[in-house]
Amino acid sequence: MRRMLVINKAAAVVYILLACSFLTGCNPAKSDLAVFNARFEAADYNCAAQFAQKKIKNRQTPSGCDLLWTLQLAASERAQLNHSQSIACLDKAEEMLKYYDEKASGIVDTAGSTIVNDNVVPYYGEEYDGVMVNTYKALDFMAQNNLELARVELNRALDRQTRAKEHFNAEIRKLENQLAKQKEKNNNDVNAMVDDPNVAGKIAAYYPNLDQFQSYPDFVNPFTTYLAGLFFTLVGDYQKAGYLLKESYGMVPENDYIAKDLVLTDDVISGKAKLENFVWVIFENGLGPVREEVRIDLPLMLAAGNIYYTGVALPRLQSRSIAYLSLAIHADGGEYQTKQIADMERVIQTEFNKDFRGILARAIASAVVKAAAQYAVKDNDQYGLATAFLAVYTAATTAADVRIWSALPKDFQVARCAIPPDRKLQIAPAGGASFEINIPPCKNAIVYIKITNAGAMPVYEILTF
Repeated sequence: MRRMLVINKAAAVVYILLACSFLTGCNPAKSDLAVFNARFEAADYNCAAQFAQKKIKNRQTPSGCDLLWTLQLAASERAQLNHSQSIACLDKAEEMLKYYDEKASGIVDTAGSTIVNDNVVPYYGEEYDGVMVNTYKALDFMAQNNLELARVELNRALDRQTRAKEHFNAEIRKLENQLAKQKEKNNNDVNAMVDDPNVAGKIAAYYPNLDQFQSYPDFVNPFTTYLAGLFFTLVGDYQKAGYLLKESYGMVPENDYIAKDLVLTDDVISGKAKLENFVWVIFENGLGPVREEVRIDLPLMLAAGNIYYTGVALPRLQSRSIAYLSLAIHADGGEYQTKQIADMERVIQTEFNKDFRGILARAIASAVVKAAAQYAVKDNDQYGLATAFLAVYTAATTAADVRIWSALPKDFQVARCAIPPDRKLQIAPAGGASFEINIPPCKNAIVYIKITNAGAMPVYEILTF
């Protein structure tokens, strides 16, 4: 009797909220992201920026997808080398991240996500979003030759990486509390269902690499760590640079450019070498993963021991392509191939794997409430209207949250060589058209190249030190 009353309460909640939330059951972010991604992938960064700008509501406090579209806009402005506009967008994004952190909203509010889905709550951002916000701001300030503010942003990015594990552990505690509340509210052990072997088997079929994916440690982005190490080398803070380059090499031991940078830094400290006449080529390559929706039928236990099969919608990461395997840099008769510093897909997958238990728990909790509501009304629904209405509502609101900062690259690569006497670099993408870059008078330089896909016009700039 008590369980049936709980089910009837679930049905009542659905009915009360049905009218005001039905239209949110569709997934506008999914279609909007498809439009933006098509423009960004085609390297039509101006149109991508215009599209993203229209999606930002410019309210006093952020909500909905404001943060997501501010991030997309910032990336589109950066791709056009509009550094002031990029910094302004990244500043706004950082304010939104701070707002959500202070509001302690890290885990999705289960009231809205249970009745509808995760799309009804704001996009709070991921840990790697925040790290890349400060990393990109540092690059923008370097392009403006504002090295002091670049230093500030890199320190903020490193601090974010340090705090990420602590923040994630706090989110896990919130999730466990919410699962406990969900259990009490619905008299249904959602937590047990998440851990059920039958559920785990179905999930494994759709996510075969969820636990086997090779991840980076504790939310660390090797590109941010390496860039900070390189920057502190170039500005003469060799002790800090050495520590960061050692950390980078520990994560990417196969990249001998990092090892050479570490040796160079040590030699400069000991007086064996001078830090001058070097150029680093950083390659921001391709496009990072997007989220796609998958639907899985799961068995749910309802009143009187009945088994009810219903669908849950879950997000899954979908890989996208690199632009080129590498870039060949021809300088003064020598050739230097770029090598990977960081695989952004691994960075994103690392965090997705840690978030997945919460995503699955909310999807199951939502399915339980919606299935219970249908079960509660079907025997007393003389004309079948309420049952049909609930069925339509359930279908419309069973949607995965596919929101993701899709303008991030597939990976970052680096090469280093001496600045040639003629100060000309010939850049030859593997299988693509080559182009020439002239290094202006400077002591050292970073050439930053972005290519979203094979055949797209390269975007590059020279950061001088």
